[in-house]
Amino acid sequence: MGHGSRLLGLVVAMAACGGCGNLPGKPAPDAVSVDPDHVLDFSSLYGQNCVGCHGTEGKGGPSIPLGDPVYLAIVDDDVLRKVISRGVHGTPMPAFAQSSGGMLTEEQIAAIVKGIRQHWAKTDALRGITPPSYAPLAGFAAGDASRGATVYATYCSSCHGPDGKGGPKGSSIVDGSFLALASDQGLRTIVIVGRSDLGAPDWRGNVPGRPMSPQDVSDVVAWLASQRPKFPGQPYPGDVGAKGGLP
Repeated sequence: MGHGSRLLGLVVAMAACGGCGNLPGKPAPDAVSVDPDHVLDFSSLYGQNCVGCHGTEGKGGPSIPLGDPVYLAIVDDDVLRKVISRGVHGTPMPAFAQSSGGMLTEEQIAAIVKGIRQHWAKTDALRGITPPSYAPLAGFAAGDASRGATVYATYCSSCHGPDGKGGPKGSSIVDGSFLALASDQGLRTIVIVGRSDLGAPDWRGNVPGRPMSPQDVSDVVAWLASQRPKFPGQPYPGDVGAKGGLP
């Protein structure tokens, strides 16, 4: 092959390689995957870790609606961080922080907390009203289950039935499976915040013009907690197998 032919072949080869960047299997410059620990986008983090329990836009899931402005008005960022990081023992809420065995960094948890607040909190959610405290305050009387039964009859029975097993407007709130998976703090939060996404009012709306007092909240939570089964997961008393029931 002459010198001219060799030069022409080299030019052709170089031209052909001009498209090598699009060869199958070679990633484009913008297609390089991001280290999971470096993902800080709130939508991505919430969608991957929170939406299954807390619902799209923070509402409609089986757990407390993070998108409820009333909830965000009674809970501060420190509580949100702790719950996300450590989870809630005895409930379906797992620990997400890497330091607690989860998958998220402290920066990612901070991004979730900030995003929740930016997307769904409203500064005027309570318009100057002081709600019952998120957690029971030290120095106040502890909740009393016997008083709580009266509080329940006054504020809750019209929706959930006289014994809490369900009524015309609400489901059972003494179901053993539900109570076994709900912490006392979770019950308190629901009593205060309600479930606006499910039509359940907050502490102000159960009886028109008569909001629940902080003591009412503590007492009805004590009554609900007293209905919790001692041994969750054992719905049948005694040895039903010996009586011809299921083994």
